[in-house]
Amino acid sequence: MNNKKNIYNDNPIPPSGVKGRLTVVGAGPGDPELITLKAIKAIESADVILYDALINVELLGYASPKAEIIFVGKRKGCYAFQQDQINELIVSRAKSHGHVVRLKGGDPFIFGRGAEEIDYVKPFGIESYVVPGISSAFAVPAYQGIPLTKRGASESFWVITGTTKLHQLSNDILLAAQSTATVVILMGMGKLNEIVEVFKSQNKHDEPIAIIQNGTTVHEKVGYGTINNIVEVVAEKQLASPAIIVIGEVVKERVQLTSIYKELAHNS
Repeated sequence: MNNKKNIYNDNPIPPSGVKGRLTVVGAGPGDPELITLKAIKAIESADVILYDALINVELLGYASPKAEIIFVGKRKGCYAFQQDQINELIVSRAKSHGHVVRLKGGDPFIFGRGAEEIDYVKPFGIESYVVPGISSAFAVPAYQGIPLTKRGASESFWVITGTTKLHQLSNDILLAAQSTATVVILMGMGKLNEIVEVFKSQNKHDEPIAIIQNGTTVHEKVGYGTINNIVEVVAEKQLASPAIIVIGEVVKERVQLTSIYKELAHNS
């Protein structure tokens, strides 16, 4: 018998004096089946769900009919709530309703600001939990058959934000371009021209690159090329955010995987 405590049992509104709790939940990269059982249990037990734009809204179907569901994300550059407002909303709803689930795309601790929100609520005495999610950084390339590491091709990988807090290109991209590692760039489409120039400065004009938009969803689009021609590929295929940029020799492996799949299908 499993006697391990389950923090996601039925959760009535806490009695007077109880501060409530926050669970920061990773919703995965987009495919609604790429979510953990613990995440589903958290959603089911939530009194309030604050969700971002990049989550698959099918996941909200796990919520209780009594739960208050609030969209707090960003669409087409417009914020439903600023981060300070989200922080305050978490605290107020935790105190008034009980269990607040902050539902975020991918993994909340990988460019998801999950740690910031937990830090904010701590002084208010609100219990905090995190449920890790499947990050788009590796799940989206995997759905295209791209391994981030492979013996003989890549011994490591970088995951970098394309745009910093100051809306500038991350300096880490130059460091990554100097290595032989696979480079995965999130939130980088607005800086694609600058990224290309960085890799060209390191004589990597022919480096393979893939750009995957809306990865793991039915709206997925992908473009393949090299540093030299990827800007033209993006224009031709009309690729845009949200998208993952993958740079490195492993991008070539996708072609090999596809040929294997076709061969298996032909022989079956």
